[in-house]
Amino acid sequence: MFLEQGIKPENKFWKYLVGSLFIIAASFVGQIPLTAAVFYKAFSEGKAFPTTNDGVMKMFESNITLFLVMISFVFALAGVYFVVKFIHHQTLLSVTTARPKTDWKRIWFSFFLWTFISLLSFFIVYISSPEKFVLSFRLIPFLILVVVGSILIPIQTSTEEYVFRGYLMQGFANLARNRWFPLVMTSVIFGSMHWFNPEVGKMGNIVMIYYIGTGLFLGVITLMDEGMELALGFHAANNLVGALLVTSDWTVFQTHSIFRDLSDPSAGIDVILPVVIIYPILLFIFSKKYGWTNWKEKLTGNINVQEIQ
Repeated sequence: MFLEQGIKPENKFWKYLVGSLFIIAASFVGQIPLTAAVFYKAFSEGKAFPTTNDGVMKMFESNITLFLVMISFVFALAGVYFVVKFIHHQTLLSVTTARPKTDWKRIWFSFFLWTFISLLSFFIVYISSPEKFVLSFRLIPFLILVVVGSILIPIQTSTEEYVFRGYLMQGFANLARNRWFPLVMTSVIFGSMHWFNPEVGKMGNIVMIYYIGTGLFLGVITLMDEGMELALGFHAANNLVGALLVTSDWTVFQTHSIFRDLSDPSAGIDVILPVVIIYPILLFIFSKKYGWTNWKEKLTGNINVQEIQ
């Protein structure tokens, strides 16, 4: 069982706090190239050092910015591996899945399913309101984005999944000895990590329903499927398709995507729709394909420590 793989007498919760600090520190080390590049550009061009995140994001061409920002996730993922192996004495597989090996068919099924739904959703919106979008496709920058994004964006999304649905999910299970507490805590923390995204400032706090709801959805499919392969595929598709397909002036990243969204940001049904309609449909599809049963026990039940030991 997925959560039970991390339940060990020596896995005290303080180790997860120390491990989390180590992963954060590794991420900060990974930000050194971006910081150094910003300092160099500001000094060489006689510009003031940017004091806002938006200022930093706009200092370089967007593909370069994407590359520099994503480097931190490479370091953070290495930090996850170090912490899991040397602090908790587990394998990376044990925080990935309860199966004997990672099921790549699950990853790809989830990836292509969400890619299809994302493209279909965009097509419907585009057909209904084409004036909100402008074609911004430029071949060479887009091809560079495809290469950089296809390599680094899955690393970014996988890092977040290993931290939240893998490492911290098992950590909170060690603390609470049940399933609902890890599910709720990782969902809230995951959503809160997006609090400072420019989307929140533009659309208001209501957009947090989407972020926390997405974290809850990813946690549910991880617990029900006894592994996070489906979450890995979904998250990679969500971020990669978003980066390649459409961007806007008010999102975290401005990329050389195919389209640019010209509409004013507003939180409406598009924020609630995925959480209350689309995600339940995905849960239904996954449950039928993989034969999920016993939902209440898997999502809210207690963990029998005696049986594990």
